Parts: sequence; C-alpha cells; structure tokens
Amino acid sequence: LGYDFMQLCRRNRDGSHTTQYQRARSLRAMSRDLQDLGYRNLRAESLKPKHVEALVSHWRDNGLGDATLKNRLAHVRWWAEKVGKSSVVPRDNSALGVADRAYTAQVSRAQELDPRVSAIPDERIQASLVLQREFGLRREESMKIQPASADHGDRLVLQGSWTKGGREREIPIRTDSQRLALDEAHRLAGSRSLIPEDRSYARHLKHYEYQLGKAGLSRMHGLRHAYAQSRYQELTGRAAPAAGGSVSSELTPEQRDQDREARLTISRELGHEREQVTAIYLGR
Repeated sequence: LGYDFMQLCRRNRDGSHTTQYQRARSLRAMSRDLQDLGYRNLRAESLKPKHVEALVSHWRDNGLGDATLKNRLAHVRWWAEKVGKSSVVPRDNSALGVADRAYTAQVSRAQELDPRVSAIPDERIQASLVLQREFGLRREESMKIQPASADHGDRLVLQGSWTKGGREREIPIRTDSQRLALDEAHRLAGSRSLIPEDRSYARHLKHYEYQLGKAGLSRMHGLRHAYAQSRYQELTGRAAPAAGGSVSSELTPEQRDQDREARLTISRELGHEREQVTAIYLGR
C-alpha cells in the first residue's frame, strides 16, 4: 500500500509543493496505521468504507482534533478519487462523526517580528520573514516569490506557482515599510526568488526551519495574523475583535457593512476564498 501511495503521488502532482509533501506524508502514515490495525496486503484500490471508519476511529483514539481529522480525510478523499472510489468516503464529514471546522479566534495569535530575527545569519530568511509580516504571505510564498516580477509599483502580484492552491492574487503596496521590505528582497533575489540558486525549495525549507529553531523561534505564522489585524484597523478604523475591538453584536448596521467589506478584502489579500476564514485571524 505504501508503494502504491508513492506511485499515486508521483503520477498526480496536484497542488503546491507543500500540499504534495503533506499529502504524501499523510498517506504513508495511513498505510502504517492500517497495517497496525491488522489490515494486511492492501493495495490502493482496496479502499473500502470499513478502512475509512477504522482510520477515523484510530485517529480519535489517539486524541486528534476535528481540524486534523478534516485535513486527513481530505487526503483520504484524494486517494479515493485517484483510484475511482470516491463514493467510498462520505461527502459530509459529520457522517464520520467529524465536525466542520469552527473559524473562531478567542485570543489574538498575532506576533510582530521578534528581535531575534536579526540574529539569523541568512539574510534571505530574514527577508522572507519581513515579507510575511508586511504582506501577510505564507511561509512558502515568502520564499518562492520573485520580487523582480511580483513588484508592480503599487501592488504585489503573486503567481500561482508560488501560492497555495495555485491561486494568483494581488496585495496593494501602501506603506513605506512594505517598500523597504521589497527593496531588500530585490537586492537579495535579483531576477530570481529568495531561494538560493543551488538549493531546492525542500532543502531551503529545512534550512529555514533549522535557522529559526537555532534562534529560538517557531514557524512564525502569527506574522500573517499581525498583517490581517493591522489591515483591519486600517480599513475600519477599529481594532479587530481578536485584538480587543468590538464584537459583531456591538456594531451598528453601518459598521457591520464596513466590517464585512474589510473581511472580504483581507480574505482576498491573504489568498483565501471565503470571508468566513478571516475569523481565525480577526475574531468575530
């Protein structure tokens, strides 16, 4: 089964490099889980409802939350689709006892650039982190971006090959700090990306994680939260609910319209398709 999964992933390179990596890792783990559960000599085409139910039950027993289960089931559905067995996996997660993800933020997870960033010896990694804060870029986007082609003067244009799900998007360049961040990225990348020419994305990602760990830092996803919250303040004149601002029930009808427009704008700039997802960054 593990060999079949490897072949499926090689033949079907859907999504970004990160998505492909996470999918392959998840499927490999599933092959081991099924073997541990007593299902032997399976092939990719062997998928049946009992295998899906056994996996979900096993994951539940190991304390995994609904958000993680939902991600893993997305990989199971991908597997089922590729072997022509889509009907084996229920379309609705609730049929497997998995609740839809709740997009809420009770407390702010925003983080500004830590002073320890300046101690990272690799200037390209420093530049990527600054781009994450100034433009709300994902980690992968901040490495793959080619400033020479992305910088259109008044806006940053991200190509699909750099982004999650291959969705192109534009982010306005509004502040002096954004311009400074881009100018530094230009200097380091030249006509290429912020990944060194002699290094693949996968190798650079490992280098990135190593350098952050050595500096005592984590993945820094909170920089994206900080961008969203500062953008909300700019668009509405109010702090986001997650940052101590007014919640929905306290807004006037006019402010609610303004709130929704701001969320739609931020959702597009972050590369999401739904306004609902902004609750993760902004609260509700």
